[in-house]
Amino acid sequence: MSHSDNGFFGQFGGKYVAEVLRRPLDELETEFRKAMSDPSFTQELEEIQRDYIGRETPLLHAATASKILGGAQIYIKLEGLANTGAHKINNAIGQCLLARRMGKKRIIAETGAGQHGVATAAACAKLGLDCTVYMGEVDVRRQQPNVAAMELYGAKVHAVTSGSRTLKDAVNEAMRDWAANPDTTHYVLGSALGPAPFPDMVREFQSVIGKEVKKQIAERNLDVEALIACVGGGSNSIGFFAPFVDEDSPRLIGVEAGGIGPDVGQNASRMTGNASRDGILQGYKSRFLLDDDGQALPTRSISAGLDYCGIGPQLAALGKSGRIEFTSALDKEALEAVKFFAKNEGVLFALESAHAGAQAIKLAPTLPSSKAIIINMSGRGDKDVFITSPVFRLEKWLDFLHAEIERLEEHKDIHEAKIMG
Repeated sequence: MSHSDNGFFGQFGGKYVAEVLRRPLDELETEFRKAMSDPSFTQELEEIQRDYIGRETPLLHAATASKILGGAQIYIKLEGLANTGAHKINNAIGQCLLARRMGKKRIIAETGAGQHGVATAAACAKLGLDCTVYMGEVDVRRQQPNVAAMELYGAKVHAVTSGSRTLKDAVNEAMRDWAANPDTTHYVLGSALGPAPFPDMVREFQSVIGKEVKKQIAERNLDVEALIACVGGGSNSIGFFAPFVDEDSPRLIGVEAGGIGPDVGQNASRMTGNASRDGILQGYKSRFLLDDDGQALPTRSISAGLDYCGIGPQLAALGKSGRIEFTSALDKEALEAVKFFAKNEGVLFALESAHAGAQAIKLAPTLPSSKAIIINMSGRGDKDVFITSPVFRLEKWLDFLHAEIERLEEHKDIHEAKIMG
């Protein structure tokens, strides 16, 4: 199941959209197929991947962490070293390059943790495109460093105040914008979900991760037991897993957001949660956290990028078939993983990626040392400083914030005095 069959992965997928979006989606699919078979497009994409994104990213042997845990050797695919700090740039550059080829001048995007928004804003700056990013008001507050970066790249950031004010609502607003402006605008959807052809397209642009990993495994002659990735919508995981899904091994393990517990509203576990069911939402059929009326339930995660009620249709199908094993990690386990890999490997995981790190910490001691497990570190943790600092160093963080407020107030007074003078 390496690609869709007419937009479906088994029973999941499809194109459940209003008529106004059917034409731009059909056009997008046609142009995507043409571009991927055009050597001039793929060559330009590869050059940008090399010279701008910084591909290929390293595969790090986490030797100290492996020794401490005992058992399997842990390797980390360092997608956090890609330009803009996460895997999201792979898809953003691909789609923006395609949009420019199609003659679109304006790009819109949704974002949760902010990494996709940053990547899209950067890609637009690189390729000379206008950029608007929709972001839930809750996520705007908890991901201020990424909001600042988007604005530096020249993007307009719209804080979405409807619904739960998180990723689901940002997607809704972006879809409305696209429906109103299909001729001039391309929607760079950030994850491997939504109506066809987005799941195929995002997976294809992100599969560069898995292709590199497959080559790196062969170069080092590793006996890999499992690949582990965090799963929100699913772009990093399906890109990581893509070259392996039609093979019997290694094991593919997807880690969802366990939040603070198993009850409704406490997590974002679509494949393992007790409120998960099949449904159609935001243009596609998949597994969602839904109430009895088919409405999206509230979700919770310390990581904004995993705080979403649905999962990409290909991942849902692969989970149902058993090819991908799904589990979850609690907020506190993700935080412990951040500390563990920072202290012992000098690698700062994003909170999303730390969910995969938490599962590796559990799995490694159960395996022999001859085996390897590979974590996709989908992003760096710099962006999470406003979330992790109050947990790890509350008093010092409060002192910093108070000092910053005083400094800014003083700066404001000086600035106003200059204007008045």
